[in-house]
Amino acid sequence: MSILANAATTYGGMIVWLVVIFAFMYFFMIRPQQKETKKKNAMIASLEVGDTVLTTSGFYGMVIDITDDTVIVEFGSNKNCRIPMQKAAVSMVEKPGEKTE
Repeated sequence: MSILANAATTYGGMIVWLVVIFAFMYFFMIRPQQKETKKKNAMIASLEVGDTVLTTSGFYGMVIDITDDTVIVEFGSNKNCRIPMQKAAVSMVEKPGEKTE
């Protein structure tokens, strides 16, 4: 009987550790990633014509047109470089009159 009791205790302890490890992974890995995704989706949803954006490739430009999943961004001071890109390529948005730190 003591062998069965030890086995049950061992399996019970293993289950407790698995739950603890899963909880750790959720609160320190999965949940922060979900928060970051929600924040980025909100930023992209608030994108408007006239906003200054920083792309994932490191270029600053101004949004001149928005469609469903693409944005046309104007780069440079001569206003001749207009490039369509996916909204997902925008990494930061600065509204007119707003300063970022």
